[in-house]
Amino acid sequence: MPKVHQIKRELTIQTDLGTAWDFIRTPANLNKITPDDMDFEIIGELPDTMYDGLLIEYRIGIPLVGKQTWLTELKHIRERHSFVDEQRTGPYKFWFHYHEIAEVDGGIRFRDHVSYILPLGPLGSMAHCLYVKNELERVFNYREKAMRAHFKGPLKTDP
Repeated sequence: MPKVHQIKRELTIQTDLGTAWDFIRTPANLNKITPDDMDFEIIGELPDTMYDGLLIEYRIGIPLVGKQTWLTELKHIRERHSFVDEQRTGPYKFWFHYHEIAEVDGGIRFRDHVSYILPLGPLGSMAHCLYVKNELERVFNYREKAMRAHFKGPLKTDP
């Protein structure tokens, strides 16, 4: 049975719910929170705001791997609360990313919970240990810094 890996992150930023939701519901903002060295490129036109069933195709440069094309579907959108992006095609055997925002003391808590499975069985497990796990940590660390810069407010990373 394939190993399901997980990433869980929480981030609290001093902002309001409307501002936070406006940022995360805008698909083009994915460019702002992706590391520059990943050469992120959205293919095709994007709507101003996401909707259930929206398919987003993009190319991303994965260091040591090269350019990969992903197709992601946005779904389970709960206005001003949460949504899911799920890989339809791409480098993972399975990718399910739950995004949530909520009002908390000190601002808005952004929560990410990613479940993913790598392809290639034992080779995928080895790749996870040697590269993928650290690369995903790097990407999510970058996202935290990019979110802080975008909202220009104090940042608290929750355990």
